[in-house]
Parts: sequence; structure tokens; C-alpha cells
Amino acid sequence: MTDTPPVVHLKVVLEDVEPAVIRRLIVPLDLRMDRLHQVLQVALGWTNTHLWELRADETGWGVPDPDWGFDGPLDARKATLREVIEDTGARRLLYLYDFGDGWEHTITLERIGPGDPAAIYPMLVDASGRCPPEDVGGPFGYAEFLEAMADPAHERHGELCEWFDDTFDPHAIDIAEIQQELLRLGRKWIRRPRRKSAPPSL
Repeated sequence: MTDTPPVVHLKVVLEDVEPAVIRRLIVPLDLRMDRLHQVLQVALGWTNTHLWELRADETGWGVPDPDWGFDGPLDARKATLREVIEDTGARRLLYLYDFGDGWEHTITLERIGPGDPAAIYPMLVDASGRCPPEDVGGPFGYAEFLEAMADPAHERHGELCEWFDDTFDPHAIDIAEIQQELLRLGRKWIRRPRRKSAPPSL
């Protein structure tokens, strides 16, 4: 019997917003850090249109920029979650998205264990709270946005309702769509066995 590759149970919390935005996920322990970013984008509902960084204490992983020199993040394509945990001892990561709006997510590594051999990871286990709109101005701007959307007398109510067609519900999450998108990622990342090359002809 072959060993089942280990997985990590994650709790992801978007900080400083109400209603709370929380996701519980299971991802492969050997998931690359750039792919963890993709999982978080899908699970939370962001649109992957801004800079990002994953941090363990003082070390960050992201998209390196030659202009930053040694001050920028390490290449997220060259590190796995397993390596980050083993190298730093971290049991909690920080995920920064959109350096302008300053969205901060706390990722708690709740448990590491064997995966289900019949399952395809990453997998959404639980979700609450809708992701804020992009470019809304961070947690403070999001609070003002929700206040304006809920109050017809607010000076920005008409403008924002036009923007969102008066349909933004901070509690509404399309869990089925998230699960489908994560499944698509998981299928794309499954290692396919190399085809055996034909023997050379004599």
C-alpha cells in the first residue's frame, strides 16, 4: 500500500472586517507557495489583480522584482508549504493582498495529516462571509461601503448601488462555485506520469 501524501488543514481569516470572512481549506503539504496564493484567491473571492506576499515571521514569498534587490520577497515558485514549515517552524502565516488597500489574512495551520486518496486537493471545508469588493479602500473603506449600501440616505448610496446594482450581500457566498474552481486547480496540478518514450529503432 502506498503512502497517502500529507495534507494541511488551514483556517484563513481576513483581518479587521465585519461580517467575518473565514475559510477552512485542506491543501497538499507539498503545495508550492505561488499555488497557495492561487488557492487563497479562489477561496476568498479576490480577482488576482494586485501584488501579494505570503509571510512567515520576517521572511516573505511572492513575485520577485529585480528592482527590489535583496529587500523583496523570495520566489514563491521555488518554495513549498512543507519547506516553509520545516525551515521557519511557523504554524501561522500572513497573507498580504493589494498593498494599497492592505488586506491582511491570518492563515493558521491547524493540522497536518494523511489525505484521502480518493480526494482531489485543494478542498474547501467551510466558508463564511463574502469577500469585499476589489479597490474598495481596505477594511476602513469596506466598512464605509457597507454603511452606505445599507442606508438610502447616505451620500454615496446611489453611486454604490449603481456600481453593484444594489445586490451586494456581505453574507452571500457561492460555495459550489468556489469548490468547482478549486477542483479545477487540483486537477490541473495533479502529477501525470511521464509517457515512456519509444525504444530507439535499430
